[in-house]
Amino acid sequence: MERREFYKSAIKLTIPIVVQNLLSATISSTDVVMLNYVNQSAISAVSLAANYTSILFMFFYGLGTGVTMLASQYNGKGDREAIHLVQGIALRLSVIVSFLFAVAACTIPELMMQVFTADEELIGIGASYLRAVALSYLCWGITEIYMATLRSVERVMICTALNLIAFFCNIGLNAVFIFGLFGVPKLGAVGVALGTTISRMIVLIGCIIVSARSRDVKLKVSYIFKKNKLLLHDFLHMALPALLNDISWGVAFSLYSAIIGHLGNDAVAAYSFVNIVRNFGTVLCFAVGSASGIILGNVMGEGKIEEAKKDAKYLMVMTIVSALIGSGIIFILIPVILNFADLTPQAMHYLKYMMLINTYYIIGAAVNTTLIAGVFRAGGDSRFGMICDTIDMWGYALPVGFLAAFVFKLPVMWVYVLLCTDEFVKWPWVLKNYFSGKWAKNITRDNLYETE
Repeated sequence: MERREFYKSAIKLTIPIVVQNLLSATISSTDVVMLNYVNQSAISAVSLAANYTSILFMFFYGLGTGVTMLASQYNGKGDREAIHLVQGIALRLSVIVSFLFAVAACTIPELMMQVFTADEELIGIGASYLRAVALSYLCWGITEIYMATLRSVERVMICTALNLIAFFCNIGLNAVFIFGLFGVPKLGAVGVALGTTISRMIVLIGCIIVSARSRDVKLKVSYIFKKNKLLLHDFLHMALPALLNDISWGVAFSLYSAIIGHLGNDAVAAYSFVNIVRNFGTVLCFAVGSASGIILGNVMGEGKIEEAKKDAKYLMVMTIVSALIGSGIIFILIPVILNFADLTPQAMHYLKYMMLINTYYIIGAAVNTTLIAGVFRAGGDSRFGMICDTIDMWGYALPVGFLAAFVFKLPVMWVYVLLCTDEFVKWPWVLKNYFSGKWAKNITRDNLYETE
């Protein structure tokens, strides 16, 4: 594909994903904005409790990546039955894990909060949030896999429409429950959880309607029970490292919050705001990363390996440009956020410098996301990312952060700076793997149904 034609196709696919990421970031930021009118403790508690949502998201994202790795290549090959089999495998796993998270959130929420903070007030507020949000995990486990399947076959506009529904429902319901509109009691942090739960139930209903009207990509319970030994082998062989990679990364990143969470309420409140700002700064570059897996997967599924390598170079240019744009967005938002946030002077000080640090941090994150979660996985190379991220975060970032915070007792900002070096430490190995070209492979099978 020629450069101009490629960029046109890539932008067409990327823009709806940008909208989806932007909507997700806006929902999260709106939670913080509305809770800003409750109190700082509500912001901190919900931010800490939402780490379990982040862990679960990384699990769904890992499964979704596994779906994309295989389904996008089989879409390029034109094998629709294989796509449904892959979807069924992912649904089996997502339903089991989301059910376990929901049970834990209902039965031991206080224990879950104690992982992140020792503050009794934050534990109480966060536990109430977790109980109310538990049911949403089950709905989310189904919708994320179905939408990953839709994106794999380039039905991204449908996913955008479903995310728009989630956005308006969540924003409206949050306002009703937090501020007590239309005679509803003011529920604070619990209101945020109820808004999330109801909106995800509505999105699940939307997915069922889309499935009923779709001629090709369906959402059926029966897919969970369909079996294919070769596809299951491929999914576990390729998707399991991606899944473990994303879970490892998600848990480690959540433990960053645990480290910050034990440095005081001011540090937690600032960290809560800066995470929202970073989400807005990364919507474009992370969308390029998501699109890269779909684009390259389809190309390699058609057997065009050299074309995939050339397309990957174009995607890297898009990644750098999008990261610079994201960095600029964060820089522009600094005075806006500082004027809006109703925090203590110490928390405001932390917030200002945390946002400045993120103007460069997202450049490292963007390059690694596109290559590890997009380019490499498109060709079935998920093992590299699992090893690289696990060593980087568990062998470097977390020990350094823990020592800085609890052994050497460095100031909060020094702890944060050290945690934010993780993305750049792994650049030499990530870039070496990219330039080797070993990731570019056709992973589809011709004998897929011979063992049935």
